[in-house]
Amino acid sequence: MKKKVVICVLVILILIGACLWYFLIYNKKEQVNEIIPEEEISEEQMRQTIVSLYFYNENSKSLMPEGRLIDVKELVNEPYKKLMELLIEGPQNENLKKTIPDGTKINKVELKGDILYVDLSKEFIENYGGGEEQESITIYSIVNTMTNLTEVNSVKILIDGEENKAFKDNKLKFDDPFVVIKEDKEMMTNETTETE
Repeated sequence: MKKKVVICVLVILILIGACLWYFLIYNKKEQVNEIIPEEEISEEQMRQTIVSLYFYNENSKSLMPEGRLIDVKELVNEPYKKLMELLIEGPQNENLKKTIPDGTKINKVELKGDILYVDLSKEFIENYGGGEEQESITIYSIVNTMTNLTEVNSVKILIDGEENKAFKDNKLKFDDPFVVIKEDKEMMTNETTETE
């Protein structure tokens, strides 16, 4: 009887040892082999970021964000100027329309505190043929784009370095910085992104 007990204990110990070896050593080797990435991220992909640029959608009669993948190096020195350049170039999505008047040039873009001063050429107001609603869409395409950056809370528009300008019809004036209020942003934009 003692022999049977000893044999049973030995068999149990051998089984326990085999299970421990399998779970602790053999299985661990298989797990290491399974964690090999299929594709490595290239250095170029690591340098890219997505920015949201706001353009006009004629179907919804509102501003809509267009995601644009750009190289981070392009944003390092003058991020605000780069975003303005992209707005002036216009959308890549054919369903969206450009909001900045043709011929507009960027004189200077500078952050002071949490206000971004955007100094544009006179073509910004002289080449505009919109009307009050379209003027507002143009201003808020800039404001919505720039206030996506955490350090920018409002945007002050200057024309050739001068404050207190307005569009030709004198309805929308640039006296004060433009701020995006949550309700305004929801009204001026459709939160779904349209990209091609």
